Amino acid sequence: MSYLDEGPRDGEVVLMLHGNPSWSFYWRHLVLGLRDRYRCIVPDHVGMGLSDKPDDAHYRYTLQSRIDDLEKLLAHLGLDGPITLAVHDWGGMIGFGWALKRRGLIKRLVITNTAAFPLPAEKPLPWQLQLGRNYNIGALLIRGLNAFAAGTIDQCVSTKVSPAVRAAYVAPYDSWKNRISTLRFVQDIPLSPKDKAWALVEESGRTLHEYADRPAFIGWGLQDFVFDKHFLDGFTRALPKAEVMAFDDAHHYVLEDKHAVLVPAIRRFLDTNPL
Repeated sequence: MSYLDEGPRDGEVVLMLHGNPSWSFYWRHLVLGLRDRYRCIVPDHVGMGLSDKPDDAHYRYTLQSRIDDLEKLLAHLGLDGPITLAVHDWGGMIGFGWALKRRGLIKRLVITNTAAFPLPAEKPLPWQLQLGRNYNIGALLIRGLNAFAAGTIDQCVSTKVSPAVRAAYVAPYDSWKNRISTLRFVQDIPLSPKDKAWALVEESGRTLHEYADRPAFIGWGLQDFVFDKHFLDGFTRALPKAEVMAFDDAHHYVLEDKHAVLVPAIRRFLDTNPL
């Protein structure tokens, strides 16, 4: 598992968890905006970014495996004190899933276009994810053509990124072998009790309100066709005191579209809510 560890070793820890099909690169603007004072821990999940990309015979690509990996990383770093949890996409389910047994360590939350509860009843799973999750043709597109990583950075920003930034997002997923995790994440989306990740996500959703007594910042791109207003409403109901910055002109990769606004806002939020 590759990870960033930037900032003073005695600084307040901000743990940043990415989703699929991105990697720690998603958090780069926030790391640069915090690392003078805060210790930024930013892993690449196994199979993603600069981490190893084992095949199915050597790694179980499940939510529980991601949680176990995170536990091992934090133990390796000796981090057993207060943590600010920052999440995006699958990072929400990984982070809040890990926190089910470590809730006392989480002292602040930074939440961007993600989930910590099952798909809302009024929200259908978008066809693009259904295709990748349930059909062989979707799997072929994701692993054969890198359609998920390339399509997401092309379609899930409101302002087109530079060629260099686009290249960085897709670079870790440069072969059939190296795209295994981008597919397995989609196939692991929990929709019912028969799915492996369901129990974890259901429990996370049931207990999310227990964080309502902690400072929380929510930055949200309202153009996101997956983590849309239904998901934002789920977080604001559970965390009614959260500071919310929602953007009509931002998409799923909200830190690409709005980093110039969000990074100083998150820095102010952390500075004014010290641990």
